[in-house]
Amino acid sequence: MSPNLESIGKVIIIIGLTLLILGGIVLGLSRIFGWEKLPGTLRFESGNITCLVPILGSILLSIILTLILNILIRFFNR
Repeated sequence: MSPNLESIGKVIIIIGLTLLILGGIVLGLSRIFGWEKLPGTLRFESGNITCLVPILGSILLSIILTLILNILIRFFNR
């Protein structure tokens, strides 16, 4: 049985809203705690240019998103 376009559209909207909420949470947390304060953050400065590479923050974000996506996949596969 193939899903119709209406159900695919609903899933895309749910995924989009979930990403919007997660983006707001990450943005809020980054303003409160700041990526540059985490250990494992590389900071390169040259004149007026500053580049931050949040390695630990990226790993934590990847783990959290993996857990959330696994939960969503298990929920929708019922």
